Amino acid sequence: MRSDRRTKPHPHDDAPDTRAAFERLAKLPEGPQRQALRDELIRVWLPMSERIAVRFRGRGENLEDLYQVAALGLVKAVDHYDPARGHAFEAYAVPTVTGEIKRHFRDHMWTLHVPRRVQDLRNRVRRASKELAQTIPGRAPTVEEIAAHAHLTPAEVRAGAEALECFTALSLEAELPGTDGYALGDAIGGPDPAFDTVVDRVAVAPCLQALPERERTILYLRFFQGMTQNRIAQQLGISQMHVSRLLSGCFAQLREEILTEETLTEAQ
Repeated sequence: MRSDRRTKPHPHDDAPDTRAAFERLAKLPEGPQRQALRDELIRVWLPMSERIAVRFRGRGENLEDLYQVAALGLVKAVDHYDPARGHAFEAYAVPTVTGEIKRHFRDHMWTLHVPRRVQDLRNRVRRASKELAQTIPGRAPTVEEIAAHAHLTPAEVRAGAEALECFTALSLEAELPGTDGYALGDAIGGPDPAFDTVVDRVAVAPCLQALPERERTILYLRFFQGMTQNRIAQQLGISQMHVSRLLSGCFAQLREEILTEETLTEAQ
């Protein structure tokens, strides 16, 4: 039987009349009696939470999992509802359950982290696309049409459209469209061994510039032109043994200067 105290009908015809039960719950102390009444209120309002969960099906989450999330929102609504404020429980519970489900999608369903602003754009673009699809048969709405309908800029529409794909991610083994067996993982680069030498080259550059011109020439011919010590000796008109001694002297000087620079840097 419905209560005569209700001034507005519930949105659902089968919404239970639990106002008196909530008023009694607010006065009961913690204990078995209060817990039993709380559990009963959750039970009778569970169909309402499941109706809300059904609205979100088809968005990448299992319906049974949505029921669980909605039930969690219902528990929170029952625990925090204050009948003394004069509002019907359903008016408080519906946004509470809906918010819990939306938080679930925001926090657990995105494969990539998407800013809240872009998530909002995604929802507006998705809604506008569905509405326009009913009035434009035979083709998908254009970016400009969606922008005008949703009161967005074309750039915002494109950002929202890209976010539509962020719930799921392709496997690295997935074949790229338009290719013959070329997987996404094949397009990802690997570590560049040259990166390990960048710091060393930067550190040694001032030391190389301080060397005499002949020593710099020998180092250039040996390590950048790939010439042997014998060919370098012939080109410079000196003996191969002299070239070897000059190289050894350069190495020792460069090593000492670099180690000294590292020691001074650590001391600072």
